[in-house]
Amino acid sequence: VQLAESGGGLVQAGGSLRLSCAASGTYFIFDRMGWYRQAPGKQRELVATVSSGGSTNYADSVKGRFTISRDNAKNMAYLQMSNLKPEDTAVYYCFGAISNWYWGQGTQVTVSS
Repeated sequence: VQLAESGGGLVQAGGSLRLSCAASGTYFIFDRMGWYRQAPGKQRELVATVSSGGSTNYADSVKGRFTISRDNAKNMAYLQMSNLKPEDTAVYYCFGAISNWYWGQGTQVTVSS
């Protein structure tokens, strides 16, 4: 099973980015998919998750600015990030969970002030 993120980059504060996470090498649908992030010198933290049924969960710091979604038919997850802030700068990691957790390699998001 492999997960691959895309869509990271450099954006000015107040801008938007859309991250994508594509799963391959599996026929099953993850119970839950989502995103964590890790900024330099900080622990990895939860950003958002979405269940196979579409229920979502967000970190307080991103509520109202980020939207997570998924396409079960394509085995993909998305993170729409709006009104980005410099403190959102981090490496963003996609995960998929069923009996085990699977992780992507991460994609860098840098928000300049």
